[in-house]
Amino acid sequence: MAQIIDWDDLENEYQSLYCPDNGAPAKPIRLAIGALLIKQIEGLPDEKLVQHIQENPYMQFFCGIKEFSYEQPFTPSLLVLFRKRFSEDVIAEINERIFSPKSKDDDNDEDNPPKNKGLMILDATCAPADIKYPQDINLCNEAREKTEDMVETMHKANRGIKEKPRLNKKAARKSYLSVAKQKKRPVKVLRKAIKKQLTHIRRNIGYIKSLIDQGHGGMLTNKQLRELPVIQELYTQQPEMYNERKHTVGDRIVSISQPHIRPIVRGKARASTEFGAKVAIRVIDGYAFVDTISWDAYNEAEDLIPSVENYRALYGYYPEAVIVDKIYRTRGNIRFCKSKGIRISGPRLGRPAAGDNDYKLQQYEDSCIRNTVEGKFDIGKKAYGLDLVMARLRLTANIVINLSFLAMNLVKACFAFLFYPQVVVFVGTF
Repeated sequence: MAQIIDWDDLENEYQSLYCPDNGAPAKPIRLAIGALLIKQIEGLPDEKLVQHIQENPYMQFFCGIKEFSYEQPFTPSLLVLFRKRFSEDVIAEINERIFSPKSKDDDNDEDNPPKNKGLMILDATCAPADIKYPQDINLCNEAREKTEDMVETMHKANRGIKEKPRLNKKAARKSYLSVAKQKKRPVKVLRKAIKKQLTHIRRNIGYIKSLIDQGHGGMLTNKQLRELPVIQELYTQQPEMYNERKHTVGDRIVSISQPHIRPIVRGKARASTEFGAKVAIRVIDGYAFVDTISWDAYNEAEDLIPSVENYRALYGYYPEAVIVDKIYRTRGNIRFCKSKGIRISGPRLGRPAAGDNDYKLQQYEDSCIRNTVEGKFDIGKKAYGLDLVMARLRLTANIVINLSFLAMNLVKACFAFLFYPQVVVFVGTF
């Protein structure tokens, strides 16, 4: 695996990400990228990862350490900086550089365009985030508890001067537990409990605004300052859903600590709605590349034309065929593919022709080829952490998702290099 990546070129390309004359000397890029890849492949937490690298000569070699050493290569907290240093665009670019062709057809003659070649498979999935299943009563209770902490934090400045605001914490907690502990919650009982929690939140937000006007907002911690606008937005959404007796609202907040997460309706048998990032990928020659990571629900059919144009930019020609499911077969996408001479998989529009066996065989072959992308999602969720993204921030979560596909491609290329070295044309090139 270490031979697949040109580490020297990697160092030269991304050395600008580090400041050469400020602070302690930076860790080598090979050590940073290598550690992140090992973490993704082995599924280790940060502390265990450092321990494994410290004890394993193979991992030390992969990270560029020239001699085996019992010393700790870096502190676990540095992994946070590694993930922030290499953005999702950098990880995606590394993936493209390694597994894209060494050269492309630059014949851009409009009169004699290059012939379409190759297959491209497109699909999207959801990478669930590590959050508790959102329920309105639980979200309201969490918001109430956090606003109570904010009031108490800011009231410390008025201790002994003004009376502490009345919070009724015990009564609010008792009201919540009386419903939360029930196995079956009648609608009337649940609505009554939500209304009580919203009343407490409205009162607490009033206290917070008053204390901020008095100049005590600087006493809030950074975490509380981040969560306050989220709770205020939550309070505007929950009364709206309560009054209109609905369960949907635009940009609905399902987690106070991770407000970027949105419900993604997938319609799957196991879970009709998932909470995480929607990830659209393309598979070319068995290698997966991330096209879009969106934390808002969107129609993945919009990705077809940009993905095809990206294929053209990388290879110098359009693909011969695009293998997709039915959601990508919009009229606009079909017209675009027809204008470029690209065959798009799926049934033709209109009434099916009788006795067209060749067409039916082609559809069957396309469905078999499309299983490749489903396999990529399955492997990513079972072996590379895409089933539950543990990163808390939106930025680092995007990086982890890109690292998962980069690690997946490296493992696949490693097996190809070991057993079929003559077909791995990108080894040693970058």
